[in-house]
Amino acid sequence: MAEETIRIVTDDTPQSEGAKTGQDIAQMWDVEVQPAVSAKSGTDVSVDKLEQEMARFMQQVDGWFSHAEKIADMKYMQLDEVELTVEINGEGKVSLFGAGAKVGGKKGITLRFKRRS
Repeated sequence: MAEETIRIVTDDTPQSEGAKTGQDIAQMWDVEVQPAVSAKSGTDVSVDKLEQEMARFMQQVDGWFSHAEKIADMKYMQLDEVELTVEINGEGKVSLFGAGAKVGGKKGITLRFKRRS
């Protein structure tokens, strides 16, 4: 029986090259800068691998907040819900989007974790 896979489409936008300098660039205003062109590509990733990666991520999140809650020792409030945005890359790796990260139009997967009743 063939391994079950899911197609992951990635958007590879090249990083612009160069360095910032303290030089006067006034004479360069007529130079047209071409925007980076993104290339979409697809990769088949094992569903088992995705399940393992997501389970690993969820266990880590559970551990972070369980430990943080014990350390915080909150007397009057409790954390009821956490919303995180993650990305899955072409190898099936699940990564957390950092706050303030410039994702350039990238879309992530939003996960909402609620406290068990």
